[in-house]
Amino acid sequence: MLDKKELRFFGRRKGKTIKTSKQQLIDELLPKLKPSFESKEVGKVICSDFFAFHPKECWLEIGFGGGEHVADLALKYKEVGFFAAEPFINGVASLLAHLNGSHEGKTTYTGLDENRVDNVRIWDDDVREVFPYFKDGSFQKVFLLYPDPWPKARHAERRFTNQINQRNLYRLMSEEALFYVATDVKEYAEWTLEQVQALDIFEQVNKDTSVPPEDWVPTRYEKKGILAGRKPIYLVFQKKKHK
Repeated sequence: MLDKKELRFFGRRKGKTIKTSKQQLIDELLPKLKPSFESKEVGKVICSDFFAFHPKECWLEIGFGGGEHVADLALKYKEVGFFAAEPFINGVASLLAHLNGSHEGKTTYTGLDENRVDNVRIWDDDVREVFPYFKDGSFQKVFLLYPDPWPKARHAERRFTNQINQRNLYRLMSEEALFYVATDVKEYAEWTLEQVQALDIFEQVNKDTSVPPEDWVPTRYEKKGILAGRKPIYLVFQKKKHK
Protein backbone atom coordinates (compact mmCIF):
# COMPACT_ATOMS: atom_id res chain seq x y z
CA MET A 1 0.00 0.00 0.00
CA LEU A 2 0.95 3.59 -0.54
CA ASP A 3 2.54 5.04 2.59
CA LYS A 4 -0.11 7.14 4.37
CA LYS A 5 2.61 9.53 5.44
CA GLU A 6 2.79 10.68 1.83
CA LEU A 7 -0.83 11.87 2.00
CA ARG A 8 -2.30 14.35 4.45
CA PHE A 9 -5.92 13.69 5.32
CA PHE A 10 -7.89 16.57 6.86
CA GLY A 11 -11.45 15.25 7.17
CA ARG A 12 -13.33 13.46 9.94
CA ARG A 13 -13.06 9.71 10.35
CA LYS A 14 -15.69 9.16 13.05
CA GLY A 15 -18.75 10.94 14.43
CA LYS A 16 -21.42 9.82 16.87
CA THR A 17 -21.24 6.43 18.57
CA ILE A 18 -22.27 3.76 16.07
CA LYS A 19 -25.26 1.62 17.00
CA THR A 20 -24.66 -2.04 17.79
CA SER A 21 -26.54 -3.22 14.69
CA LYS A 22 -24.43 -1.05 12.39
CA GLN A 23 -21.22 -2.01 14.16
CA GLN A 24 -22.13 -5.60 13.42
CA LEU A 25 -22.38 -4.71 9.73
CA ILE A 26 -18.92 -3.12 9.91
CA ASP A 27 -17.55 -6.24 11.58
CA GLU A 28 -19.28 -8.83 9.38
CA LEU A 29 -20.39 -7.32 6.05
CA LEU A 30 -17.66 -4.77 5.36
CA PRO A 31 -14.84 -7.37 5.20
CA LYS A 32 -16.78 -9.13 2.42
CA LEU A 33 -17.12 -5.93 0.40
CA LYS A 34 -13.74 -4.33 1.01
CA PRO A 35 -11.21 -4.96 -1.78
CA SER A 36 -7.69 -5.97 -0.88
CA PHE A 37 -4.70 -4.34 -2.53
CA GLU A 38 -2.16 -6.48 -0.73
CA SER A 39 0.41 -7.86 -3.17
CA LYS A 40 -1.18 -5.85 -6.00
CA GLU A 41 1.14 -4.17 -8.50
CA VAL A 42 0.98 -0.43 -9.05
CA GLY A 43 -0.86 0.39 -12.26
CA LYS A 44 -2.03 -3.19 -12.83
CA VAL A 45 -5.32 -3.48 -10.92
CA ILE A 46 -8.47 -3.94 -12.98
CA CYS A 47 -11.64 -2.84 -11.20
CA SER A 48 -13.66 -5.77 -12.54
CA ASP A 49 -11.32 -8.22 -10.79
CA PHE A 50 -12.91 -7.30 -7.47
CA PHE A 51 -16.28 -8.75 -8.50
CA ALA A 52 -17.58 -12.28 -8.96
CA PHE A 53 -19.04 -11.25 -12.33
CA HIS A 54 -17.64 -9.16 -15.17
CA PRO A 55 -19.17 -5.67 -14.88
CA LYS A 56 -20.26 -3.89 -18.04
CA GLU A 57 -18.61 -0.74 -16.63
CA CYS A 58 -17.00 0.42 -13.39
CA TRP A 59 -18.10 3.63 -11.66
CA LEU A 60 -16.27 5.40 -8.86
CA GLU A 61 -17.88 7.42 -6.08
CA ILE A 62 -15.54 9.52 -3.96
CA GLY A 63 -16.74 10.40 -0.46
CA PHE A 64 -20.18 8.77 -0.62
CA GLY A 65 -21.45 10.33 2.62
CA GLY A 66 -24.48 8.34 3.82
CA GLY A 67 -24.34 6.07 0.76
CA GLU A 68 -27.82 6.84 -0.61
CA HIS A 69 -26.56 7.72 -4.08
CA VAL A 70 -24.33 4.72 -4.70
CA ALA A 71 -26.81 2.31 -3.06
CA ASP A 72 -29.62 3.48 -5.35
CA LEU A 73 -27.48 3.39 -8.49
CA ALA A 74 -26.16 -0.09 -7.65
CA LEU A 75 -29.72 -1.36 -7.35
CA LYS A 76 -30.72 0.27 -10.63
CA TYR A 77 -27.60 -0.70 -12.60
CA LYS A 78 -26.88 -4.24 -11.52
CA GLU A 79 -24.57 -4.80 -14.48
CA VAL A 80 -22.21 -2.04 -13.29
CA GLY A 81 -19.46 -2.49 -10.71
CA PHE A 82 -19.24 0.30 -8.12
CA PHE A 83 -16.09 1.26 -6.24
CA ALA A 84 -17.19 3.52 -3.38
CA ALA A 85 -14.75 5.29 -1.05
CA GLU A 86 -15.47 7.03 2.26
CA PRO A 87 -13.10 7.44 5.24
CA PHE A 88 -15.92 8.53 7.61
CA ILE A 89 -16.85 5.26 9.33
CA ASN A 90 -20.37 6.43 10.21
CA GLY A 91 -21.01 6.94 6.50
CA VAL A 92 -19.63 3.48 5.75
CA ALA A 93 -22.04 2.00 8.30
CA SER A 94 -24.90 3.89 6.65
CA LEU A 95 -24.07 2.52 3.19
CA LEU A 96 -23.83 -1.02 4.57
CA ALA A 97 -27.29 -0.58 6.09
CA HIS A 98 -28.64 0.54 2.69
CA LEU A 99 -27.09 -2.48 1.01
CA ASN A 100 -28.64 -5.01 3.38
CA GLY A 101 -31.97 -3.24 3.88
CA SER A 102 -31.57 -2.46 7.56
CA HIS A 103 -31.58 1.33 7.02
CA GLU A 104 -35.35 1.07 7.34
CA GLY A 105 -35.15 -1.37 10.24
CA LYS A 106 -36.39 -4.25 8.10
CA THR A 107 -33.77 -6.83 8.99
CA THR A 108 -31.01 -7.83 11.37
CA TYR A 109 -29.38 -9.98 8.66
CA THR A 110 -25.77 -9.02 8.03
CA GLY A 111 -25.61 -9.97 4.35
CA LEU A 112 -26.84 -8.22 1.21
CA ASP A 113 -30.54 -7.62 0.73
CA GLU A 114 -32.11 -10.31 -1.46
CA ASN A 115 -33.00 -7.75 -4.15
CA ARG A 116 -29.34 -6.88 -4.70
CA VAL A 117 -26.44 -8.32 -6.60
CA ASP A 118 -22.91 -8.13 -5.23
CA ASN A 119 -21.83 -5.11 -7.29
CA VAL A 120 -20.48 -2.67 -4.67
CA ARG A 121 -16.98 -2.57 -3.22
CA ILE A 122 -16.24 -0.24 -0.32
CA TRP A 123 -12.93 1.40 0.48
CA ASP A 124 -13.24 2.77 4.03
CA ASP A 125 -10.28 5.12 3.82
CA ASP A 126 -8.74 7.88 1.72
CA VAL A 127 -9.35 6.95 -1.92
CA ARG A 128 -6.08 8.61 -2.97
CA GLU A 129 -4.21 5.72 -1.34
CA VAL A 130 -5.37 3.30 -4.02
CA PHE A 131 -5.36 5.58 -7.08
CA PRO A 132 -1.85 4.43 -8.14
CA TYR A 133 -2.87 0.76 -8.23
CA PHE A 134 -5.59 1.00 -10.87
CA LYS A 135 -4.86 0.64 -14.55
CA ASP A 136 -5.32 3.59 -16.88
CA GLY A 137 -8.92 4.04 -18.01
CA SER A 138 -10.45 1.95 -15.23
CA PHE A 139 -13.63 4.00 -14.68
CA GLN A 140 -16.37 5.19 -17.02
CA LYS A 141 -18.03 7.51 -14.48
CA VAL A 142 -16.78 9.32 -11.37
CA PHE A 143 -19.00 11.00 -8.79
CA LEU A 144 -17.97 13.64 -6.25
CA LEU A 145 -21.06 14.79 -4.36
CA TYR A 146 -21.03 17.60 -1.83
CA PRO A 147 -17.36 17.40 -0.86
CA ASP A 148 -15.93 19.46 2.00
CA PRO A 149 -15.73 22.98 0.51
CA TRP A 150 -12.80 24.13 2.67
CA PRO A 151 -14.10 27.72 2.54
CA LYS A 152 -10.98 29.48 3.83
CA ALA A 153 -8.68 30.69 1.06
CA ARG A 154 -5.58 29.25 2.72
CA HIS A 155 -7.19 25.79 2.61
CA ALA A 156 -8.20 25.93 -1.06
CA GLU A 157 -5.69 23.31 -2.18
CA ARG A 158 -7.37 20.79 0.15
CA ARG A 159 -10.41 20.85 -2.10
CA PHE A 160 -10.73 17.57 -3.96
CA THR A 161 -11.08 19.22 -7.33
CA ASN A 162 -7.52 20.54 -7.17
CA GLN A 163 -5.28 19.97 -10.18
CA ILE A 164 -3.36 17.09 -8.61
CA ASN A 165 -6.53 15.04 -8.18
CA GLN A 166 -7.74 16.08 -11.61
CA ARG A 167 -4.61 14.58 -13.15
CA ASN A 168 -5.11 11.36 -11.19
CA LEU A 169 -8.72 11.10 -12.31
CA TYR A 170 -7.78 11.83 -15.92
CA ARG A 171 -5.50 8.80 -15.92
CA LEU A 172 -8.06 6.60 -14.17
CA MET A 173 -10.96 7.51 -16.44
CA SER A 174 -11.62 5.92 -19.81
CA GLU A 175 -11.79 8.01 -22.98
CA GLU A 176 -14.69 10.50 -22.85
CA ALA A 177 -15.67 9.31 -19.35
CA LEU A 178 -17.83 11.63 -17.23
CA PHE A 179 -16.96 13.32 -13.94
CA TYR A 180 -19.94 14.55 -11.90
CA VAL A 181 -19.48 17.19 -9.20
CA ALA A 182 -22.34 18.47 -7.02
CA THR A 183 -22.09 21.22 -4.44
CA ASP A 184 -24.31 23.87 -2.86
CA VAL A 185 -21.38 26.20 -2.22
CA LYS A 186 -21.09 28.74 -5.04
CA GLU A 187 -17.44 29.52 -4.27
CA TYR A 188 -16.53 25.84 -4.49
CA ALA A 189 -18.20 25.51 -7.88
CA GLU A 190 -16.48 28.64 -9.21
CA TRP A 191 -13.08 27.50 -7.92
CA THR A 192 -13.59 24.07 -9.48
CA LEU A 193 -14.40 25.60 -12.85
CA GLU A 194 -11.29 27.77 -12.62
CA GLN A 195 -9.10 24.74 -11.90
CA VAL A 196 -10.66 22.71 -14.71
CA GLN A 197 -10.21 25.51 -17.23
CA ALA A 198 -6.63 26.12 -16.14
CA LEU A 199 -5.59 22.49 -16.50
CA ASP A 200 -7.64 21.91 -19.67
CA ILE A 201 -7.93 18.12 -19.54
CA PHE A 202 -11.68 18.10 -18.86
CA GLU A 203 -14.47 20.08 -20.48
CA GLN A 204 -17.81 21.02 -18.98
CA VAL A 205 -20.66 19.39 -20.90
CA ASN A 206 -23.75 20.62 -19.06
CA LYS A 207 -24.95 24.16 -19.75
CA ASP A 208 -27.58 24.57 -17.02
CA THR A 209 -25.90 23.86 -13.69
CA SER A 210 -29.19 24.14 -11.80
CA VAL A 211 -30.64 21.05 -13.47
CA PRO A 212 -29.57 17.65 -12.10
CA PRO A 213 -28.20 15.12 -14.59
CA GLU A 214 -30.40 12.34 -15.88
CA ASP A 215 -31.11 9.56 -13.34
CA TRP A 216 -29.92 11.79 -10.52
CA VAL A 217 -30.27 10.41 -6.99
CA PRO A 218 -30.38 13.23 -4.39
CA THR A 219 -28.35 12.56 -1.28
CA ARG A 220 -29.58 13.11 2.26
CA TYR A 221 -27.30 16.14 2.47
CA GLU A 222 -28.71 17.57 -0.75
CA LYS A 223 -32.30 17.26 0.50
CA LYS A 224 -31.44 18.96 3.78
CA GLY A 225 -29.65 21.73 1.93
CA ILE A 226 -32.63 22.42 -0.32
CA LEU A 227 -34.95 22.58 2.71
CA ALA A 228 -32.50 25.05 4.27
CA GLY A 229 -32.63 27.22 1.16
CA ARG A 230 -29.33 26.21 -0.42
CA LYS A 231 -29.31 25.68 -4.18
CA PRO A 232 -27.49 22.67 -5.64
CA ILE A 233 -25.00 23.27 -8.42
CA TYR A 234 -24.36 20.36 -10.79
CA LEU A 235 -21.18 20.26 -12.85
CA VAL A 236 -20.60 17.54 -15.43
CA PHE A 237 -17.17 17.23 -17.02
CA GLN A 238 -15.99 14.96 -19.77
CA LYS A 239 -12.48 13.72 -20.17
CA LYS A 240 -10.88 15.29 -23.21
CA LYS A 241 -9.17 13.13 -25.78
CA HIS A 242 -5.40 12.98 -25.64
CA LYS A 243 -3.80 15.88 -27.40
